[in-house]
Amino acid sequence: MTGFDPTGSTVVVTGAGNGIGAALATTMAAHGARTVVADLDAAGAARTVEAITAAGGTALGVPGDAASQDGVDALIAAARAEYGPIDAWFANAGVDRGRGLDASDDDWELSWNVNVLAHVHAARRLVPDWVERGRGRFVVTASAAGLLTMLGAPAYSVTKHGAVAFAEWLSATYRHRGVVVQAVCPQGVQTRMLDDAGPLKELLSHDTALTVDDVAGAVLEACSDDRFLILPHPEVADYYRARAQATDRWLGGMNRLQRGLETTTRQENRP
Repeated sequence: MTGFDPTGSTVVVTGAGNGIGAALATTMAAHGARTVVADLDAAGAARTVEAITAAGGTALGVPGDAASQDGVDALIAAARAEYGPIDAWFANAGVDRGRGLDASDDDWELSWNVNVLAHVHAARRLVPDWVERGRGRFVVTASAAGLLTMLGAPAYSVTKHGAVAFAEWLSATYRHRGVVVQAVCPQGVQTRMLDDAGPLKELLSHDTALTVDDVAGAVLEACSDDRFLILPHPEVADYYRARAQATDRWLGGMNRLQRGLETTTRQENRP
């Protein structure tokens, strides 16, 4: 399979009520896809559908939990009932919960369920059909944190690594059967998550905080050549290479950044 043309295709985007997911859904619809907008936030999903249909696109809103097997099954059933076979699944829903070693068991469990197991649940149901059809596309919104790390956020970092690892496994296992798998790994993006990042906001924005439309455009462009890693921030490739080639040096640099964050936090907390 070479390249993906959204025109006339059925695509599902999870976490599409806001942020990157909403931008992905509207971009795919603008290029002719029948777009299924999924989100736990029913009002957010409705807003995205309204924006798509107002622009002349075709969309179906399906509120629900895409992190559970039952929720995924319901979403797939609704998409197939309305538009037929699913051509591409954009596994975009994600969470960032807990800070440092104080992250609770609930933070870790939610992070695993949304950031990793949601992809497993979807692939279980989608991949057999795609193998039979000889084509299909699974696009995971991971993060640069899934290739590097995110200081202060262990649950997010570990589960985004897991998301990339699962996507790698899917690609290695099924690419010869026509299943294309891609992992989107942006750095700072102008979303609510960045706004809530506290002292990390400046660090994440170091190489420019992109808009959600920038990210969606990068994904659309990357779908044309099936590359596995989609890097809206090209600099991430250099960081990833440095991490692999000189791991201890890279960790030392990350630790210096951590110490800088701690200094900034102490100064901000002074009376």
